[in-house]
Amino acid sequence: MFRNIQFKIILIFFLIGIIIISGLGIVFINSLNFIDTQIAIGELESQTNLLALIHQVRHNTIISLIISAVVFAIVGVLISIFLSKFVIYPIDKLIKSAEEITDEDKSKFKDRKLRKNKNNVGDLENVFGVMTTELKEKLSEVSTQKNQIETILLHMTDGIIAFNMKGEIILINPAAKKFLSIRPEDNTFEDIFNKFNVDINLEKVIYLENWTSTEQRIAVEDRYVNVFFAPFKNETDRPDGVIAVIQDITEHVKLDNMQKEFVADVSHELKTPITSIMGYADTLLEGEYDKETQNKFLNVIATEARRMARLVTDLLTLSRYDNNKKITKKEKFDLGELVKKCQDKLAIEIKKKGHKVNCFVTADVPPVYADKDDIARVVLNILTNSIKYTPNGGEIKIYVGFVYNDAYIKIFDNGIGIPEEDLNRIFERFYRVDKARTREMGGTGLGLSIAKEILDKNGGSIDIKSVVGQGTEVVIRIPTKERE
Repeated sequence: MFRNIQFKIILIFFLIGIIIISGLGIVFINSLNFIDTQIAIGELESQTNLLALIHQVRHNTIISLIISAVVFAIVGVLISIFLSKFVIYPIDKLIKSAEEITDEDKSKFKDRKLRKNKNNVGDLENVFGVMTTELKEKLSEVSTQKNQIETILLHMTDGIIAFNMKGEIILINPAAKKFLSIRPEDNTFEDIFNKFNVDINLEKVIYLENWTSTEQRIAVEDRYVNVFFAPFKNETDRPDGVIAVIQDITEHVKLDNMQKEFVADVSHELKTPITSIMGYADTLLEGEYDKETQNKFLNVIATEARRMARLVTDLLTLSRYDNNKKITKKEKFDLGELVKKCQDKLAIEIKKKGHKVNCFVTADVPPVYADKDDIARVVLNILTNSIKYTPNGGEIKIYVGFVYNDAYIKIFDNGIGIPEEDLNRIFERFYRVDKARTREMGGTGLGLSIAKEILDKNGGSIDIKSVVGQGTEVVIRIPTKERE
């Protein structure tokens, strides 16, 4: 189609040139004829010479016109070649590409008659119309994808930062700003990471990807983040920048530290009784001792063995809860009756310390629905702590009542109390306010952890308030049957 257009352009170019040259020739010849007429009227002496001159001019003019026509033709051919190579051919190629695009989706453009009258210049408008429509659709698709990506980045929990080859930020999401505490003036790779003393730079990530660690753990104020660096490339497979992915690992670090602390505490708690048992046993084996000394050593061995047995039992209990291997057998029972039975079981310890313990049950407390043995263990644990940490002759009050959909147990004592800074950690495993005193009283440091696990499994809760030197208040809530 465009070759026909090319020939038409060349033909029109030649016609216009011929018309211009012919017009110039006619004007020039008419001018000469006018001069001839004027001379004919003049004198004869000068007429001959002037006519010869005019004929010479006329001859030269014709030759000039012929030369001009030839030069014009050559220039026209050169221009046509230039148009064909640098204008017509690219457009023709573009149209063929457009036709290929339209062939891929004939159903979309089946009503458009693009293949008729291809020799007509008007087809160009149709082709460009199709191309425009296709381009709009592609741009709309790209815009949609861009909005989707921006939405994803905006709501991602991980931080994302993209840097160009100069280290300038080209993309960043809110999570990254939060995790790294990025200020408005932090606009480059160095601005962000140099303040954390990170042993990594842009050049290492881009050019030494296979030899450099691309993952860093950074402490930011009270948080820990893990930053992963990766270069990205352009369409020619050349480095075009770096992406940093930031993950908040604060909870993982805390859990890891707690696990290490837990292992250390277990090892220590087991080592102490084992050392005592081995020491006293070796002493007995080394020589002959009287009956009283033997009994004393054997009592220490038995005490430490029981302490180790309680510790192992508590650890196994927590392990069953952690792995969901503990089967909770819920049943309907009277909470007030259960609390009084627990109080009776501890009557000997209460009498030894001379405590005054009163239990008050509010009327019309509905039955609770939980694992009866587990709840009894929780009540015994809390009452035992109150008895242990309340000085001799202290007072302990127990209230059993009902509020909203929960039955509750409130236990008040006027014991030594718990410091405010320790209240947030008392449910951690092996955490003790006074470790030496707790070990002396035979505690494992796991009682409150087990109590919380039990109540969580039964849909209940536990809350502790305390003031040093004034006493402690423990509130246990347990769901009733109606809540289930």
